[in-house]
Amino acid sequence: MIASVVAAAFGVQSSANRERDFAFGSAKAYIIGGIIFTVLFVAAVIAVVNLVIKSAGT
Repeated sequence: MIASVVAAAFGVQSSANRERDFAFGSAKAYIIGGIIFTVLFVAAVIAVVNLVIKSAGT
């Protein structure tokens, strides 16, 4: 499921995997996984930006 969420986020999900996910996966699990991935991704971007700003200021 994690690989499917990451692949879908970057738009590289294969057709076969997408069909497998729709056939056997729970929509609730993929929605929760997508929300968690999005929160972690945004937090990582914020952390990197803050690190760059902090290092540029010194």
